[in-house]
Amino acid sequence: METPNGLIQIYSVGFIVFLVTMVLFLFGIRIMRPTHRGLIERLGKYHRFAEPGFHWIIPIVESMHVENITEQMIDAEPQEIITFDNLNARVDAQVYFKVKTGEESVKNSIYNVYNVQSQIVNLARTTLRNIIGTLTLKSANSERGKINDELLKVLKNETQNWGIEIVRTELKEIDPPKDVQETMNKVVKAENEKIAAVDFATAMETTADGTKRAEIKKAEGIKQARILEAEGEAEAIKLVNEAANKYFTGNAQVLRKLETVETSLKNNTKVVLPSNAELVNVIGELAGTTPIKLSPQLAKNDGASIN
Repeated sequence: METPNGLIQIYSVGFIVFLVTMVLFLFGIRIMRPTHRGLIERLGKYHRFAEPGFHWIIPIVESMHVENITEQMIDAEPQEIITFDNLNARVDAQVYFKVKTGEESVKNSIYNVYNVQSQIVNLARTTLRNIIGTLTLKSANSERGKINDELLKVLKNETQNWGIEIVRTELKEIDPPKDVQETMNKVVKAENEKIAAVDFATAMETTADGTKRAEIKKAEGIKQARILEAEGEAEAIKLVNEAANKYFTGNAQVLRKLETVETSLKNNTKVVLPSNAELVNVIGELAGTTPIKLSPQLAKNDGASIN
């Protein structure tokens, strides 16, 4: 029969075993979030893959390595790079990557490369030096898209066994030395002023050309108006001449004869002419009378005497 002391010892040992078991159980609990994946190792060897959810590992015997699978950004850190035209440019870039979710990819990100982020930074810096070293400073600034594409291509090719995906790369800055920057600013300012001057000259030329065309149109309008006016006057003169030739030619001749008679009879001068003389006929025509017929003898005497 067991004594009370023996029972107490048994209960104490059982409590201690239970307490140790609970401590070991609590220390072995692992909760995996959806944004992470894990690798469980037993005695230093890969044992199993940890998906999101509850996991329990044997303390001391087993360990878990957790990997973030969300997209991450790392800065390649600014560095001085000598361009093809021997200018020092301060270059900085950013790289976006993420660990793939598959078991093999997570294993590769842990077992195939030491410190993924550090390796990406070093690789990006080296690649940038190789790319920008073949470009002039001006072309490097104007071809940022090309540099980004080339950097992305190289990183993807070099990290294909790392279990990661290079999402994109962005060139943050390419800053030349201060004195070079000031010179470039002056060049850009001069180019802008040149473009503005050319645009102003083009605008003035266009305005002058428009004014010239307007004046030509105006002159053509005046010319056409004068031609039409002259044609109208010519037509009017033509009509007048036609009317004069048709209706006034005979009267004009009679009027001319009368003017001759008037000149001849100035100062009360008398002129006696035979009845068949043309001057008498003219007077008769104008007065609407018939000249007096004289006897041949008297007409002969009167025609011969002029007072």
